[in-house]
Formats: sequence, structure tokens, C-alpha cells
Amino acid sequence: MADLGFGLMRLPLRDPDDQTSIDTDLLKRMVDEFLAAGFDYFDTAYYYHRNTSERAIREALVERYPRDRFRLATKMPMKLLESREQQERVFGEQLSNCGVEYFDSYLLHNICRSYYDIAERLDTFGFLKARKEEGRIRRLGFSIHDNADFLERVLGRHAEDTDFVQLQVNYLDWENPDTQARRCCEVCESYGLPVIVMEPVKGGALANVPEPVERMFEEAAPGMSPASWAMRFVGGIGCVETVLSGMTDLEQVRDNIRTMRDFRPLDENEREVLERAKKAINSSVAVQCTGCRYCVDDCPEAIAIPEFFSIYNDAVCTPSKGLPPQRFYYLNLTENHGKASDCIGCGRCEESCPQHLPIRELLKDVAKRLEVF
Repeated sequence: MADLGFGLMRLPLRDPDDQTSIDTDLLKRMVDEFLAAGFDYFDTAYYYHRNTSERAIREALVERYPRDRFRLATKMPMKLLESREQQERVFGEQLSNCGVEYFDSYLLHNICRSYYDIAERLDTFGFLKARKEEGRIRRLGFSIHDNADFLERVLGRHAEDTDFVQLQVNYLDWENPDTQARRCCEVCESYGLPVIVMEPVKGGALANVPEPVERMFEEAAPGMSPASWAMRFVGGIGCVETVLSGMTDLEQVRDNIRTMRDFRPLDENEREVLERAKKAINSSVAVQCTGCRYCVDDCPEAIAIPEFFSIYNDAVCTPSKGLPPQRFYYLNLTENHGKASDCIGCGRCEESCPQHLPIRELLKDVAKRLEVF
């Protein structure tokens, strides 16, 4: 049975416009319930919440529980690295940020093509293997948002250095020709490597499904949340050892605990329902953005890309006569952010996007629909 992991990329905020304003009091309550239910795996990263997630989990978890009560994972920020010496500095900083002497799991963060070139040039696998031999890393892996052929290329060179692979897997991406979640799982299985799942609910999109899909789920299994359908799908995949869920409130923690503590994989009838749900969702969602925010930090125009896509999706799914009501939310955001039409086409956002979205073209669609007067 797959384990449940606590992803620390979408933590509760005191101010929704400030990613560093983590509500640590609420986070402590979430951590307490998660541990009390028998789960203990936490996954953070160097630049989650603008470099504050690691320190938040130190305060909420590490400083409040003995070291043998939890397992902690973090990641080497590949896109920030310029030298081998920087790897040593960043790794030491992460130990200090998290307040630990070792990491239970440690990952190279998002080994896409350009970041993989950095890893090879700086011998990041070798550097981290040495840290593992010193006892400062227990298990070594990498996260990847790329296709199966590229994953095969990485493992063909580094399988012996790898204890696990972290993949984006959910029922929308399972047969997606770009994400290739099923094929990526099969590659990992061929190397005998377990998979840790990220984005099982696709950044919340599979927890907040269109109303017809929600009714479909409720009729098939009354009282079972849309998120639980997504969690049960990935939890039933044979090579999956842990399912990470980014949780932002206590109800999400409790819902995941209910689903994973007494885990039951989808049966044949439920899989048929899920196939119908998948078709309905794919037909209604214009932009399949997960809200990871990797695109935002590098934007020279400070465009609120994930927020704009969310508003745009709502406008597309709920069309109205005349001016779309969603434009007011959009215009409010543009008071402190660049407009979609301010995009200069530099492409930095697309280089950082794990979903490989054509962000520059999509921003033109956002501007056409929401910049109306």
C-alpha cells in the first residue's frame, strides 16, 4: 500500500498575496494531525514559498518532535547552481534551514533537459553520492517533469546512484502525450526503482472539479471527495511507494488521512467513472496549470501567471453575456502585477514550466478575454 506524504509547496498563508507569510500556527496543527494518524514523510525544497518552506517546517516539525518521529526530504535547486562550490554552500544552508544533521531523502530538483546539463557539468550526482556516504543523506533521488525517453536517458547513466524517482502522476496525465506518466512509471519499474508521486491532484484541479464531474463522483460513491478519487488512482499503481499531497488546511489533511489510512484502490466500475470524469474535465479546462509558480520568479514584468490562468479558466468554463465578471478579479491583480499583455516574449517562464505550457501564447488569450472594457 502506498504511503501518504506531506508536500510543503502550498502551505497556508496569512496573506494570499505574500508567499512568505506562512501561517505556522495552522501548519503546526496540520503537522500534529498528520503525525498522529501514523504518517511521517515531509517533502520540501530550497525555493518553495520564496525560500521560506524549509525554515517553516523546522519550526512546525523539527523543533517540536524527536528526529526519529519523522522523515524529511528536500531538493538541490538545480536552476540556481553555477559552480561546484555553490552546491556545498546550498546543501549546508539547507541543513541549517531545516535544523537537521541529515536528510532522509534528498533529490536533484526537476532534472529537465537544461538542468540535467547543469547536473552533469557540476557532477551533482557525484557530489550528493559523497554526502550519502558521509551519512548526511539516507536516500538519493531526483524529481523530473519530462517524457519517458528523457527519463530513460537519465537513468541509463545514473540508475546506480538513484534510490527512487519523483514523478508527476495523476489520472489526467496518465496517458498525456507530453507528461507520459504511465510510460515514466514503466521506465522506473524496468530499473526496479520505486516512485514517489507529486501532483496527484494536479495543483488542486482534481480536488475542485467542474460541477458535472462532482455530481458524477457523488452518485458513484456518496461522501467520497473528488480529491480522494485522484489519490486512490495513484495509490493503486504498483510502483508507487509514496503519494505527496500539498495541503493548505486541516480539512485537506483529514480528507487525505481518511483516504490513505484505510486505503482501497479503485475497482473496475470506479475506473469507468473516472474515465468519463477525465473526458469531461479535459473538455472544460482551458489551461492545465498546476500553480507551481516556477514561472513567476523569473518574469521580468512580474506577471501573475498562475493567478491569471486560474481566472481565465473560470471565465472559459462559465461563459457569460457581455463583459466577463472574472475581469474584475483580473484587474485587481494587475494593480500590483504586470498585465498579461505586458509579456515581452522572453520565454523564461516556458523554460521553467514543468507542464511545458506555451505560456506566451496563452497570455495572449488571457489578455483578449480579460483585458476588455
